Amino acid sequence: MTPASTASPQPDPYADRRLHPRVTVALPAFLILGGRRYPVQIVDLSAGGARVDCGTALVAAGAPVTLNWGGAGAPATVRWRDGRQAGLAFAAELDPRDVTDLARRSEALEARMRG
Repeated sequence: MTPASTASPQPDPYADRRLHPRVTVALPAFLILGGRRYPVQIVDLSAGGARVDCGTALVAAGAPVTLNWGGAGAPATVRWRDGRQAGLAFAAELDPRDVTDLARRSEALEARMRG
């Protein structure tokens, strides 16, 4: 008689490679690719990168882009694309204060939408 195998949850394959904690946000932004602006939503963010919902924007892994969230932005490289979402790695780390500011902006926007 063989013992029943128990399936364990699969670990996040990127978790051990992330250097910065991620913050869940919901912020409108633009992805600039080849001189064109595509509307996206930032889903999560860290000093080293972001995950965005890019809808139907034609963004391929390896593409150089700029993520613009209003008056500021950051150059990045698309690391992966899966359906509507893409992972970006910033060319230079964001200041942690900027990440905190964007998280607060997301919270304020969410409160305003509820109110």
